This record gives sequence, structure tokens and C-alpha cells, in this order.
Amino acid sequence: MFNRAIIKELESWAKKVSRKPLILRGARQVGKTTAVEIFAKQFKQYIYLNLDLAADRDLFEKGYPIEELIQAIFFQKDKKYGIKNTLIFIDEIQNSPQAVSSLRYFYEHTNDLFIIAAGSLLESLIDTHISFPVGRVEYLYMKPLTFYEYLEAIEDNACLKAVKEIPCPRIAQEKLIKKFYQYTLIGGMPEVVRTYVETGGLQELKSIYESLLRSYLDDVEKYARSKSIAPLIRHAIESSFYEAGSRIRFEGFGKSSYKSREMSEALKTLEKAMLIHLMYPSTAVKLPIIADHKKSPRLHILDTGLVNYFVGLQKEIFGTQDLHSIYAGKIAEHIVGQELLAHCQNLNEKVQFWVREKKQSNAQVDYIISFEKYVIPIEVKLGSSGRLRSLHEFIDRAPHNYAVRVYAGELKIDAVKTLKGKPFFLLNLPFYLVGSIRQYLAWFLENTPAHPSKN
Repeated sequence: MFNRAIIKELESWAKKVSRKPLILRGARQVGKTTAVEIFAKQFKQYIYLNLDLAADRDLFEKGYPIEELIQAIFFQKDKKYGIKNTLIFIDEIQNSPQAVSSLRYFYEHTNDLFIIAAGSLLESLIDTHISFPVGRVEYLYMKPLTFYEYLEAIEDNACLKAVKEIPCPRIAQEKLIKKFYQYTLIGGMPEVVRTYVETGGLQELKSIYESLLRSYLDDVEKYARSKSIAPLIRHAIESSFYEAGSRIRFEGFGKSSYKSREMSEALKTLEKAMLIHLMYPSTAVKLPIIADHKKSPRLHILDTGLVNYFVGLQKEIFGTQDLHSIYAGKIAEHIVGQELLAHCQNLNEKVQFWVREKKQSNAQVDYIISFEKYVIPIEVKLGSSGRLRSLHEFIDRAPHNYAVRVYAGELKIDAVKTLKGKPFFLLNLPFYLVGSIRQYLAWFLENTPAHPSKN
């Protein structure tokens, strides 16, 4: 049972005076149930309800008033009624609309209990088959293991300590980059990581990757609003791995004859299920960052390890010294995107990419994020700072002079100029520190003379 970063988020939720029932959202098999079980150790009592089971589901479908429902839950699970420090976890809640409705009454009448709910197919059913009581619940999002969680899972305490130091010590560079490549290779799905920790081999992971894909394909009928869209969703799942990290067109997606409207619905269904993320570009160089949904999105998969397995890249990545050379650099960009997206719980922490599209020439920066009053451009590149043409295009238009290059080298700050001669500061950030990018941006700005804190 891996200790997950989301435990701290759960602890913060539990301390709220006006706490609401919590909906834990995320794709199948990212570790939601395990995380709650770890969190439950902090409580005097823990009650687990699995609404896949008729006996647990029936509790909500008998029409009990809220007080009787609570008593029935305690009675059936043989727990002491009246103990306030009790956590109730309602798993697979999508199987009972009555259970979803009951969350309103838990909030209004029983705020002395701690209520968490989750479900494997929750995302695809929200606002279609089920509707959560607006203003009566709150949400947390769970994703595969981040690199820092991976280090904790493999019990590499030395590396974990090093990445938490700011700045990270140079002596850790060689070991950390190897560990990051290892993480990129297998990904962050909990069962994959657990098996890798236990066996240390890639061969043993094959059946787990296959099982994960099979479980997603088996869910297709449940994702689909009608039987006619089921084949489209199945095609979308299987084709998405080959399009990971690329900008896509809905029309003919995955070398199909499907129309734009059909594939748009199928892919957006998968996005609701949190199996993929459609990242739309922005042309913003200052706040706010507004996505342009008229332009083609870039497709990101839930987990880079899944991409590597199904596209057949594991042998290429194994032992590589240059992540940029794999799959035309898409895997390097994809894993950086996975790390950036994993650390977004707040709505204002958006991750987009930047474009300037003209007939004569185009420019594209891999990612942009907001930090303080700035829109910060992030390029995932191997080359020298002089070759970052799209980054230069962004800086020439931006009202500031800060940029980030993510790569396999050492942490450093360069004072450079764009091709048009505008001076700017470039934070060269190793792959393994992307999970701390906001802390490093603060460090970056504090260590550049143009920042207001230095004036």
C-alpha cells in the first residue's frame, strides 16, 4: 500500500469546519480505494460500503430517512453508533442513484461524520445517468503515481530527500535521471509499480498492462450513451495510444472513416472517464490563459507507461541515454505533461500549450502555466538555448523575460537573448524536478535580477 500525496489533501478536507461529503474522482485502477484505506487509519472507526454488493446497495434503496439510514449502516457493519470520529467510504456509488442523492442529507444533517464516495465509471455517468447535489459535495482528483510517489514506492529515500531540497544537490543528478527514465518506462499505475517493486522485471508487467486495457475496453458499453457509439469508443481507446502527444483531428481519427462529430463525442467520453486529456492551445502571453477550442487539441493518455507498452517502445526506452530521441521526442513531452497535470487540483492551475499559427510560419511551445502574474512558457528540449525558436517567439511577445527548458541536464539559470535580441532568463530544469516546478519558479525569480523582489 503506497503512501500517496493525495492523503495530505484528504487530511486538509477532514479539518474543514464546513466540510462536505467528498467525491474522489479518477480513472479505474489509479488507487482510489487504497488511498482511502490508508487515510482511514487516522479514524477510530472505518466503514466500507461497496455498492457492487446488493446488501450494501439495498441500504440506500429502502427509502430510510437519513437518521435511520445511518443507524442501518452502523448496524449492518457491526460498528458502534454515535462515535463521531468515523469515516464512511461509499465505493462504486454510481450503482445507486439513491446513494448519490443521500449525500445531500449527509451534508445537511450529519456533518459530524466523514463521508467519501468514489466509483470506477463515475466520470462518464456524471450529468447523464446520475447527478450529484450541487453545492452539497466537493471533489478531489486522483491520478497515477507521480515521480515523487514512485520514489517513495520503491523506497529510494536518498533520491526522495534530494528532490525535496531546493536547489537539488548536483551529486544526485546521475542517479535521479536514471530513476526518472525508469519511471517513464513503466509509468505510474499502482499495480504496475507494485509488481515492478516486487519482481524488478518488465516481463511480469505484460499481463498487468493487458489486464488494464481489457478492463477499459470492457467498460465501453457502460461509457457509451447508446450501443451505436460503443464501437467508436473502442476504436478511440485503441487508437489513442498511437496518437499520444500529438495534435489530433476528430475527422478520421485513428485512420478511420468516422466523422468529426462522432469521434469528438467518443473522445470526450474517454476524457470524462479520465483515460485521456484533450489539451487545447492558447495564444495568450499574459493572463488569463484562455484555451482556443476552435484549434486542434493535443491528446494526452492517462499514463505514459501504458503508451510505451501498447506502442511497443519499452525496449527503446530501456537503458536509453536520451529520452528526447524516443518517438520523435513525444515520450519526453508526454511524461512532462503527465507530471504537470498530476499536480493540478485547483481550477486556476491550468496547463495548456502555446501556438502562433500563420500562413508563413508556425510556432508552438510545449506547455504554458500561470505563476504569480506571469504566463510561463515551458519547452521540453535537448538542444542549446539558441535553438529554442518557438520559445523565443513567445518571449518576444510576452511582457516578461522568464522561460523554462526541461531536459536531462543539470539545474541552472542562463541569461540569454532571443533571435531578435530580447534578453531573458532561462531556467534549465531536469526532468526529475518537474513535480516541484512551482517551487523552482519561485526560486528562479528570486535568483534573477529582473524580479521585483530584487529591486
